[in-house]
Formats: sequence, C-alpha cells, structure tokens
Amino acid sequence: MTTWHGRNITVAGLGVSGISAARALAGLGASVTVVDGGDSETHRLRATVLTAEGISVRLADAVTLPEGTDLVVTSPGWKPESPLFAAAAEAGVDVVGDVEIAWQLRGRDGREPAPWLAITGTNGKTTTTQMLASILTAAGKRTAAVGNIGTPIIDVVLADESYDVLAVELSSYQLHWAPSVHAHSAAVLNLAPDHLDWHGSMEAYAADKGRIYEGNSVACVYNAADPATEDLVREADVEEGCRAIGFTLGPPGPSQLGVVDGILVDRAFVTNRQKNAQELAEVADINPPAPHNIANALAAAALARAYGVDPAAVRDGLRAFRPDAHRIEHVADVAGVAYIDDSKATNTHAAQASLAAYESIVWIAGGLAKGAAFDELVTGAAGRLRAVVLIGAERALIAEALARHAPEVPVVDLDRTDTGAMSAAVREAAGLAKPGDTVLMAPACASMDMFANYNKRGEAFADAVRELAADGSQ
Repeated sequence: MTTWHGRNITVAGLGVSGISAARALAGLGASVTVVDGGDSETHRLRATVLTAEGISVRLADAVTLPEGTDLVVTSPGWKPESPLFAAAAEAGVDVVGDVEIAWQLRGRDGREPAPWLAITGTNGKTTTTQMLASILTAAGKRTAAVGNIGTPIIDVVLADESYDVLAVELSSYQLHWAPSVHAHSAAVLNLAPDHLDWHGSMEAYAADKGRIYEGNSVACVYNAADPATEDLVREADVEEGCRAIGFTLGPPGPSQLGVVDGILVDRAFVTNRQKNAQELAEVADINPPAPHNIANALAAAALARAYGVDPAAVRDGLRAFRPDAHRIEHVADVAGVAYIDDSKATNTHAAQASLAAYESIVWIAGGLAKGAAFDELVTGAAGRLRAVVLIGAERALIAEALARHAPEVPVVDLDRTDTGAMSAAVREAAGLAKPGDTVLMAPACASMDMFANYNKRGEAFADAVRELAADGSQ
C-alpha cells in the first residue's frame, strides 16, 4: 500500500477535483501545494480556505514545479503538454490524476474495496452511469454514481459509508492520467471526434478511452454498432476469463444484449446463450425511449448483469431512472408542437443521436463548434428537417453544411450571440413549425459564446418556451 505521510505532492488545479485531492492527501500526512494559473477573487477565496487547513496554494503560476515535489496530481482538464508537466518529466516526477489517487486509496480502512463498474464514451456517459446506479440500487446494493459525474471519487473512496459497488463515469482526460485502474467491468459507449485539441489526434483520444478496459476482470462491454469500441476490446490486456459483451438496438447474438419486439433481451449472462435469452425490461420502461437512450440502457444493463444483478432489478432500476435536465427533455407542447431541450448535445455525435429520435424537426443549432465539421450530421438528418434556426458564434459552419447537403430546408440565420437570442430563436421556430412537429434545441456546439454553460443555455430555451406557451394561452 502506498505511503503518503511526509511526501511532497503538488496538486495542479484549484477546482473541485483538485481541492478534493489536496484535502485527502494532506489528511494522510502529505505536504501538499496546490498550483493554479488563475488569480481571480474565486481563486483567492479558495486559496484562503485551503491555507487555513495547512495546505499551501500558489496562484498565477501554472508553470513552475514547486521545489522538492515527488508527485504531481493533476485535475482532468490540464493538457499533457502543460509546462508544469514538462518540468515534472525533466525532474523525474510522475504525473497522475485524481482517479488514480482514488484507486490507490481504496481499502485503506481495512474494508474490502468496492469494485468499479466503469463507463466512458463520447456521449451518454452520465446518463448511463446514473441508469446503472439506479439498477444497482433496485438490486439492493449500496452504490453511488461517481467520477466525472460531479462527485469527486476520492471523497467517496474515503467516506465513512461503505459501498458494495460503484458506478464510475470516466472521461478521456481522467483515463489518460489513471494508469493502474482495473475495473470489474467497463463499457465504451461510442467513439466520435471530440476533445482533439487536448489529445492531439483521434488515435490518441481513442487510446485513452480504451484504457478503461485494461485489467478488467469480468466483462468488456462494447457497442456493436460502433466497431471502434470493439477494436478497443481486442487491443486490451484483460484478466483471464474476462468476456467481450456487445449491445445492439437489434436482436442480440450470443454474448450480446439487444432488443426484440420492444423487449430488452440478454443473451450474454444466461446458460446456453447459443439458444437461450432472458427478458430484462421493455423499451417503454426507458425514459425517454429515444434510440440512443435505449443503447445507454442496454450498456447499463450489461454492466449490471456482469456484476450479477437479476433481471427484475434491471427492469425496476430503468423504470425508476429520471434523466438530468437538458438531456432530450420535453419542456412543453404548444399549439400541437413538442419543444425538446437537448442543450447537453454539445457536439455533432450527440446532436446526431438527438435528431434521429424525431421525425419532423425544426432544429435550433449553433454555438462554438470546437473544430467540428457538420456535413455528416446534416446529411444524416436532412430528411427529418422541416426548418433550421441558427444562433451562435460559429453558426455559419452549420449554414454552409445545410447549403451543401439540404438546400431545400429553410434556414433562419439569427445574427446574434447575446443571451436574448434564444427567445428570438424559439419564436422563429414556432413560426416555422406545424402541428405534429418537434422544435429541437440540440446545438451540436458548445455554449460558452453565449452562456456560462449548457445548463444556462437549456434554461434560456425552457424559459422562452414557457413564455411562448403563456402568450398563446392569453
């Protein structure tokens, strides 16, 4: 077991995960210095609190490695080429992330460490992790949804409460800095270009996602519709006996979970899977029953079944699950038109899944493209688009793709990036929509050109829809 007492540890980043790591390691007797390039009022307030707890904080310098450092613990967002890490490499000092520290801290109190059921993917991670936690809870297991989902995993590992099993969401950033994590079972939901500015290439991004399978003991769950996820399973070094388990929206083959006549079916964790299948739940048990959300449910069910959960708990857990806000969330019906908030669709892959869930769409899109191209997205959705309303700083990229691949679709280009543009966009969409249509706000872009985050963008959309409904009722 790693000894922390007396070590000189530098924590990179004064955010939630950095503060969690700093406090945990200081509590174990390490001498901790937190470094951050910021020097805002918020930074100074956090620094004051940590300093009072005996933790050193250095602001406005994210470059210099503190003297005597023997380990750097980084927050997830720091890029591998950061000067601080270059200085660490030159000094022969390892760099790891908070997830790696959490893994090393398991079982310090003498309790049997809770196994990790781990989830990653370009899209759907949070929803799937929450679905899994709901299923495990329905099975009577003491569990928590942790990791990239908002609860620092170090805090959960060191908590007084004992857990049977953890549902762990891991981002590509976290996996990059977690070399020794070996999950009980893990899933890669999908792979599409994202965060390439951080990873440097699609190959590097995929490789970091694939780390989640390393050392798995029971099951590596992959998406049968996304061959790249299965390729990662083939490349992984797993424990003897670990199985590859696929999920599909069609009828499952042996060692797969899938869908038959509206029923979620397991042909992986049954006796004689060549001939037998086990019903788990109905598609109607999934909220909402959009195709990509059914896939999320199948992945969660596969991990739960790998852990030994019975079919009834899968059904009950899916029935009990309620998605977070701004994930294909139905806001209201106004004049026979459904208004859907999918502000969480911050990249083209997520927007593609959202667009595939509806037949006749007035699409509200735009924002910060993060280097994305929109041709494939528009080509796939063209037949479903009644009209498009564009907002945001890089809306022209979507407009150009629409002109190339869906020239017959009416486009309203709102030349605005102020927060009030959302209300105007909703009213434009309402004027274009007909009864039976769906007005879908699935931007395919990040929100920071107009809003603090995707939550604020979604709230602005919902507020605008409610205003529209109120006007219509007067």
